[in-house]
Amino acid sequence: MKLDLLAIAPHPDDVELTCGGTMLKMARAGYRTGILDLTRGETGTRGTPETRLKEAAKAAGLLGVKVRRNLELPDAHLEVNEQQKNAVAEVIRELEPRTVILPYWEGRHPDHYTAGRLCYEACFVAGLKNYPLAGLPFRPFKVIYAASYADVRPTFAVDITNEYDGRRRAILAYASQFRPPKKDRKSRVPLPLDELEERMNSLARHYGRMIGVKYAEGFVVREVMRVDDLVRLPVRSI
Repeated sequence: MKLDLLAIAPHPDDVELTCGGTMLKMARAGYRTGILDLTRGETGTRGTPETRLKEAAKAAGLLGVKVRRNLELPDAHLEVNEQQKNAVAEVIRELEPRTVILPYWEGRHPDHYTAGRLCYEACFVAGLKNYPLAGLPFRPFKVIYAASYADVRPTFAVDITNEYDGRRRAILAYASQFRPPKKDRKSRVPLPLDELEERMNSLARHYGRMIGVKYAEGFVVREVMRVDDLVRLPVRSI
């Protein structure tokens, strides 16, 4: 299946948290969307890989994606190497996404910023005719980065006001992560999970204020954005 939009992230639930509303909005608009999780999140404190895979499948249904894959790369051990890069590149060749959403290239979690570079390089080599990969050469037209985990001003934001409740349901599909029994919440290491959902909700409100809507998700692109009509530009300046 050829996709219009593919979101790639290190762990099940990362896409829901960073761009779930956008994925749902694009699916509702009729685009073929998909998610590629790089790992099963097996080193995480809560839940099991098997549980998280079931939760990911439920969340995918709530977001309306056509395809969800898990590459089962080693959690907490993502590297920019040939083996992992080729695994991602072969999925790119197979699904032929026009647009790809990647994690931002800086951040707290090593898997997140490593995934940004790993997947960018995979998108590039997927288009090389003589690169030793299965499938026909293909390279996405657009690569954008989810800004939600990073301390960065977004290049643009997507209004997800109408998708906000659907995004929240998809996030909370990961009950093992965000609704664990009290006995499973005790840890010697403070877990960002305990405040992560609320932080993402606060960010959605913050990005929404930036563009004059209730909720939004922010994204970054490296290249200059094209504008053809200066009179019809959205977002008020003063």
